[in-house]
This record gives sequence, structure tokens and C-alpha cells, in this order.
Amino acid sequence: MVEWITSDGLTEYETAVAFMEQRAADIALGKADECVWLLEHPPLYTAGTSARRQDLTDPDRFPVHASKRGGQYTYHGPGQRVVYVMLDVGKRGHDVRRFVQQLETWVIAALAEFNVTGHIREGRVGVWVVRDDKPLTATGAKPEDKIAAIGIRLRKWVSFHGISINVEPDLDHFTGIVPCGITEHGVTSLVDLGHPVTLADLDVALRRTFIQTFEERHTLDPTLPT
Repeated sequence: MVEWITSDGLTEYETAVAFMEQRAADIALGKADECVWLLEHPPLYTAGTSARRQDLTDPDRFPVHASKRGGQYTYHGPGQRVVYVMLDVGKRGHDVRRFVQQLETWVIAALAEFNVTGHIREGRVGVWVVRDDKPLTATGAKPEDKIAAIGIRLRKWVSFHGISINVEPDLDHFTGIVPCGITEHGVTSLVDLGHPVTLADLDVALRRTFIQTFEERHTLDPTLPT
């Protein structure tokens, strides 16, 4: 069984990390069910294990938290759905690459519920969308913006940290960092793309597509719209 938790309001980053670490330890010991936690953070930056100091361009803007997840600098804040995944990767095949691919597939499937096509690009972490509404780049290519970030950590084959999907955050807040160390592409959100989606709407899509993506043998929650 996978327990789903949705937190209202803003959850402090340290509180979330403490919960995840304890839950991951309990899952590894067989003392707790797997867990997916949906929440929002107050405005903050996190530095993953590959973060480069020069990519923090405005260090005094928001609190900066060192994180043990993979990746570089990431922004979290209101209007962004943070999805923390505490899942037993061991019982799911001991395949980290496949697990990350499942997370990517999950995000893409959830975005597709709103007619948004997400893409994975070699050498660029996260999920990207092609911007047909923007001018071509200097090379003649269509510009692409990032809509979701992915960064996980494993301990005893249990994952924690996870995904952030931009629903309607203040996109200007991303300018205090070089998101994931990538300078030649921008950041977008569902609302920025013209889709009036709420966090609750996205939560429903995430629940439905999680079951499809991870092949959980559960019956769809009858309270969810079909």
C-alpha cells in the first residue's frame, strides 16, 4: 500500500526533510507503508549534491538549504506542487535508472491530462515543454522551458525527496538561481502555458497516473473524477 498525504498551507523545508528521513527509515525496516506526500514550501532555494556556488546568483533573496538529493539548485515556493516520494525501490527491482524513468513518465502522464506534452532531454534533468508561442532560437530551433524538476536520494533502497511541478509559482523567483545549472532555457508553469490548473486538479491527475505508471494493483479511488 502507498499512503498519500496532502498538506495544506506551507510546509517548512526542515520539517519535510525530518519527516522524509524518518519515514524512509521506517519503510526500510518494514514498519511503515510507502508514502507520497503532496505539499507546498515557502519561497526557498535548495542546493543538491552537484550544486555549483556560481549558480546561486542572488544568495540573499530567499533561504538556501543544502540538500542531500541529487542535482543542483532548485527553487520551491507557493504555487508549485512538491511531490515527495518515499518508495521502496528495492522491491521495485533495485533499478535506480528505471525508477527515475518511471518518475519522469509519471510527470509526463500527469501533464498530458491537461493537454500539455512533456519531454525528457538527454543531458537536461527534469521535464520540458516546447514553446510554440515563442520565437525560434538563434539556431532555428523551437525554445523549450522547464516545467518540472526531479531529484531523489536513496537510503537502504528507499527513495525520498522527489519532484516539483510548476502550477502557478512566481516565475521571477527562479531568477535567483541558474535552475539545475542550465542557462540556455527558461522556466514555465501550467498557468503560464495558458492552462487554468489548480494544485487540486494536478493532485487528481497525479493520483490517477501514479497507478498507471507504477502498475500498482489497486482499484482507482472512487472519489476521484473519471
